[in-house]
Amino acid sequence: MNRLNLIFPVVMILLLSVSCVTGKRYNTLNDKSLMLLSERDSLKAENIWLSMSNRELTTRSMQLTDDAERLTEELGEVRTELTQRREELGSLSARYDELQRAGQELAAGKAQETQRLLAELRQAQAELQQKENLMRDLEINLDTKKATLEELTYELERRNARLTELEKMLDAQQQAVKELKEKVSDALFGFENNGLTVTMKNGQVYVSMDDKLLFRTGSYEIDANGRTVLRKLGALLEKNPDITITIEGHTDDVPYRAAPGQQILDNWDLSVKRATTVVRVLTNDTNINPKRLVASGRSEYMPVDTRKTADSRQKNRRTEIILTPDLTALYDVLESY
Repeated sequence: MNRLNLIFPVVMILLLSVSCVTGKRYNTLNDKSLMLLSERDSLKAENIWLSMSNRELTTRSMQLTDDAERLTEELGEVRTELTQRREELGSLSARYDELQRAGQELAAGKAQETQRLLAELRQAQAELQQKENLMRDLEINLDTKKATLEELTYELERRNARLTELEKMLDAQQQAVKELKEKVSDALFGFENNGLTVTMKNGQVYVSMDDKLLFRTGSYEIDANGRTVLRKLGALLEKNPDITITIEGHTDDVPYRAAPGQQILDNWDLSVKRATTVVRVLTNDTNINPKRLVASGRSEYMPVDTRKTADSRQKNRRTEIILTPDLTALYDVLESY
């Protein structure tokens, strides 16, 4: 979540500017800095928890699937063994009946043969009882396996339903970002690819503008052409109140040389002033709620091209407006897991 990284530069700028404000203003800025740091930490923790929850649900779903397949296989094996035991039981029962008849027929015969047959009969009875006990144990085990399989099947279905719901919400969120990008491109038709690009990244829409489109070299005053672009974009954002708007100022790596009497100190200062200037245009020329806006300066430390050429430095001198759709509904679903 890119806005998590916006807080630290704001804190640095506030610290660099502390000598120019009153004690009361300093305390206010300090409190705001602490609040932004807290928000950054909270959002980082929330992002980590979201990733861990998603991985845990996926892993648990795979484990439940494996357990269900294993139990189904074991259930088949138990059924096969039960069938075999029943066949053995039938064979022993027939043998028992045969021996019983033979014993009755030989009851009047020789005592020794009678004793042998009786011994076989008792052994057959013992084996029969043992097989019956084994069959009973197998039936109990089979019932237990069935109950466990049903429980795991239910849990797997429940997990799959939640994962399906989460995937639908993620798809819907991605579709919302795609539609927002298309709306922004339509609103800024004629400017795109003329110093302005509109892209999707990390579930957000990035509107990147070259410094020449908005500002003169080394200045943070917006010219008429740049103000037109911001008004068109602001008119669209007025109609989408659930979108958070983050403005980031970026410079190249050439150290800023302040002329006598200028108020800009360095690249940090220039990047922040350009971001806050864009904020003022959006709040003054549109009806966007200021609570939706976040301004930050990134100086030279987030280049899009790290080569030390004039063309690369030109690409790095830019202002980015980052549009983030509301993810409250998605967070609510995750908290219910």
